[in-house]
Amino acid sequence: MKLLRTIRLDPSDSFVFDLAAAAGEWAVPGSFLFWDRDPTTFVGKERTAFRAGFLGIVSFGFSTLAVVHEVTEAEREAAVQLLAEQFVARLGAPDVATALPAAREEIAFAESLCDHAPQTLVALHRTLEDGAIREQFRTLKPGKPVNAVRAFSFVDVDEGSVEERIDLSALIPERRA
Repeated sequence: MKLLRTIRLDPSDSFVFDLAAAAGEWAVPGSFLFWDRDPTTFVGKERTAFRAGFLGIVSFGFSTLAVVHEVTEAEREAAVQLLAEQFVARLGAPDVATALPAAREEIAFAESLCDHAPQTLVALHRTLEDGAIREQFRTLKPGKPVNAVRAFSFVDVDEGSVEERIDLSALIPERRA
């Protein structure tokens, strides 16, 4: 049995979402948070959450990625119970008993996305098409390490070299003038 957990490969979630999920929370797609709202009105961090956020069920914060994780039946049931409790506390469900069927359905859907090896990363892309929310999921499976290719490398720089600086924060649309 497998479920999704939130994962942070870098601190970017804390910049792109109003509330970032902590690493290791049980995760569900969470599209139910947007069903009664008009996504065409979303801007900034809310739009980012709509487009690419998994919902961490402890914090109700978002994560760009989730990871497939093996679970016991007891862990799965605890996730269902926690989500039902969150439906009461955060979304106004009348009581846990009433919220349990919806929580079970959402956890079952998240579970259906875990037909992959443990440690497989899952990304979500949400869109609005013909008035309906559509979800697409992509996976990145662990592979063999490649020693010859690195994302970053360090090089010595001569004192007389021209130094280039890029202000990454200026590239964020919300901060552009």
